[in-house]
Amino acid sequence: MKQLKELFLEDLQKIYTLLEQRQKELNSFYEILEKNIENKSDLIDNFLRDIGLAINKETRLSAINRLVNLRDESLVQELQKAGFNEKEIDDAKEKAYIWASDYHLKLHEKLLYKIESLKLLTPFYRTVLKGVHKVGLGFTKWQSLWTSHIITGVNRELYRLFNGDEEKIYQMLNEKNLFETDEKGNKADRSYSVLVKKDKEFFHASYKVAFPKEVEEITKELKTLLLQLSVLNDEIYDLKNEHIKYFEAIVTALNETDRAKLIKRWADVDRAWMKITSPLQVGHPLEYYEDHYRKAVALEWDVRIADPKKTSKSDTKEKVKDTFLHLFELLGSHKQNSIKNATLKNLDKVQLYIGKPMLYYGAEFCGLFSAQVVPNDENVSSEMGKKIFAFADSILEAQRAKPTMKITQVIFGDEFIKEQKELLFNKPDIWHKIYDITTIGHEFGHILWMDKDSETLMNKTGNFKNIEEFKATTGGLVSFFYNEIEELKSYILKDVIKRAIGLIAWMQTGEVEPYYCEGLIHLDILFKSGVLDFDNSLNIDFSESAYQNTAKLYKERYNELAKHYLDKKDATEFLNIFAKKEGNCFLPVDKKVRSFVDYYWNLYKEIGRVVL
Repeated sequence: MKQLKELFLEDLQKIYTLLEQRQKELNSFYEILEKNIENKSDLIDNFLRDIGLAINKETRLSAINRLVNLRDESLVQELQKAGFNEKEIDDAKEKAYIWASDYHLKLHEKLLYKIESLKLLTPFYRTVLKGVHKVGLGFTKWQSLWTSHIITGVNRELYRLFNGDEEKIYQMLNEKNLFETDEKGNKADRSYSVLVKKDKEFFHASYKVAFPKEVEEITKELKTLLLQLSVLNDEIYDLKNEHIKYFEAIVTALNETDRAKLIKRWADVDRAWMKITSPLQVGHPLEYYEDHYRKAVALEWDVRIADPKKTSKSDTKEKVKDTFLHLFELLGSHKQNSIKNATLKNLDKVQLYIGKPMLYYGAEFCGLFSAQVVPNDENVSSEMGKKIFAFADSILEAQRAKPTMKITQVIFGDEFIKEQKELLFNKPDIWHKIYDITTIGHEFGHILWMDKDSETLMNKTGNFKNIEEFKATTGGLVSFFYNEIEELKSYILKDVIKRAIGLIAWMQTGEVEPYYCEGLIHLDILFKSGVLDFDNSLNIDFSESAYQNTAKLYKERYNELAKHYLDKKDATEFLNIFAKKEGNCFLPVDKKVRSFVDYYWNLYKEIGRVVL
């Protein structure tokens, strides 16, 4: 007779298969670019009519990207191209959010119905999933208000008030004590509150004060879930009490009105969450990319499922750790041992989950992550470590489904496209190894060189995130350069080139500015190493000598960056070596890199949505 846990894992595998089928069906929307598929074509075309865009291959692609990948960059490009003004673009983006979220919520409901009808998992975990879904509906409704208040509301007003001078914005926020603080009065690196303007003065209010109805609705559903779980048992993982304490901590944190207690309340949520180690992981508000000024934590809410067939092990961790220790001996000092100890402690305590997003809500309808390392609270991490989530299968499926773009052919050529397709469809084992080095390596890279106060001290002028993403990716890359695998060298180099160039497309997408800035620093290295050169067209040198030059330069650049972190210097000092802000976006300092970025950006605006 099979053990309960064995049956549970079989049920997990059934759900994982259902998710694969769901993603395949979603990805099939790309087929309408070549042929009409009645229901799918109508859904896309009716949306385009609703927001006032003409129906053609490019606008269809931008709408499919919004629906399938939940990203709106290409849609915004089409709206701008059609002459929409700022208000009209905001309205269209909001319609797109509602349209995409409604579609995915129906998919979630179908999945939950299937799980219930087949009696998959156990009553405890079925109840968790249904409860999370009901809470998620509340987060999804709240997201629109959150965006209009912070991103398109207060933040734009601040930008205009100070004529785009972000240093003056930070100066005002500091002088008026409008950043979040912990109970000791220390400035925090994120916030769970919003700015509110009254009588020409700004003050900050907790989410509970600023969004009382939304918080009340979510609280009600969480309390209902807690009541339902109280009479059930988790006979598989014995994590009933951990789940209850976690949801209770969220209720307390959401309803906190004392701003001095917000950081502590949400740290308690993270602490409770770190004790949940089952293959079904609920995700709560954790990250803060969209709000550039006060790092208001986004309304994330989801369930991630670990692949029962994967052991969730990666040898990247040990290689990253060995590289860090080697470099710390080279660069660090006994005065910086707290950074060394915090890094090693976090690495040793990492929980790695390799799987898929299962249910997702709120801010995640504006883009799902390819991987994630959390919590960001370094005090919590120093006690309990971090969780890394890697969604390799979802990323591979998405890359296989996407059509080949004309801009890819113009920049890289047909041979490069052929090699990439060969990798995606015929060499999945190599693809997964590259993902392990570059993406899981990126998440481990975030952990390195960080102390409890690193972000606060390095973010005085607001650019910490704009070097942190480069630090993360390069942590994984440099670890590879110190532990090379011959058969992967060419693949890794091509992956870096493709990523660096592709990130230029995010030049004017504020919430992903850190990744765009990361790309600019990569490009500086790639041009200086001789891998890339530009003279009206891009030349790429894939030779062994160009690879060795690149590896050498990455090591040097990473050493400089590690020193910057060890000394906890302001992030802008490092970023400005490679990129400086002009108007509302960063542009390269190096003239040759600048000429290529200008060229690519103009090309992207012209043919970025044209399918080959």
